[in-house]
Amino acid sequence: MQSLLRLIYPPQCISCDALLAEEMALCGTCWRSTPFISGNVCDACGVPLPGEYEDQPDLCDDCLTIARPWASGRAALLYRDNARRIVLALKHGDRLELAKPAARWMQSAAAPLLESGQVMVPVPAHWSRFLRRRYNQAALLARELARLTNATYLPDALIRTRRTAVHDGMGLDQRFQNMSHAIAPHPKYGGALIGKEVLLIDDVMTSGATLAAAAEATFAAGATRVCVLALARVAKDA
Repeated sequence: MQSLLRLIYPPQCISCDALLAEEMALCGTCWRSTPFISGNVCDACGVPLPGEYEDQPDLCDDCLTIARPWASGRAALLYRDNARRIVLALKHGDRLELAKPAARWMQSAAAPLLESGQVMVPVPAHWSRFLRRRYNQAALLARELARLTNATYLPDALIRTRRTAVHDGMGLDQRFQNMSHAIAPHPKYGGALIGKEVLLIDDVMTSGATLAAAAEATFAAGATRVCVLALARVAKDA
C-alpha cells in the first residue's frame, strides 16, 4: 500500500513541490536558499558569529547589552530568503505539516541545550489568536521536538494574560514594554514546571522580548533552569 501511495503521490519538496526521493524534505535548490545556522553562534540567542567556537561561549552585541533571563539559546535558521517563506507558511498558511521537518532542524541546532528530564514548553498564544489562526505554531514545533527527543511536552504550562500588539514597527523598548507581564504560569497547570529544566520554544526570535516574558513566567512557576529555542532568528544583516 505504501509503495502504491508513493507512486500516486510521490514525495515533493516542502517548499517548491519538486519531486524528491524522501518525504518532508527540501530539494537541492531550496536547501541552498535556506540559511541554516551553523558554526560559531551567540550562546544566548543563536545568531551566527564570526570566528570559531572556543571554550568560552561568545555573545553577540545585542546579548552583551540586553539582559537575557534564560541560560542559553539557539535557532535553526536565519529569518530570510526561503527560511522566511517556510516560517510564514507554517505561521499563516495552514502548512501544519512543516512542523515536522522544522523540528528536526531545531533538534540539530539545540543539541548543546538538550538535557535528560528537560520539558518542552511553547510560548503561548492569546486565546483570541485562535479565532483567526486556529493553532499555535510554537506549540506544533514544541510537540514535534518533544516527540523526537522523548521529552515531556507541556503545552498549557504558560498562558497569555492579555492580547499584545503586533511588534512590527516597534522599537526595542516598546517591544519589551508591550510584553511586560503578558505571560504568566497557568493557574492550574503551571505547577508542572516546579523543579524542572525547561526548553522554551517559539517560531521566531527578533528582539527576544516575547521569550524574555515567557522565561520570567517560567521561573515564576518554579523552573530551575530555562533555555530557549527558535525555528528562526532575525539578524540585523539578514
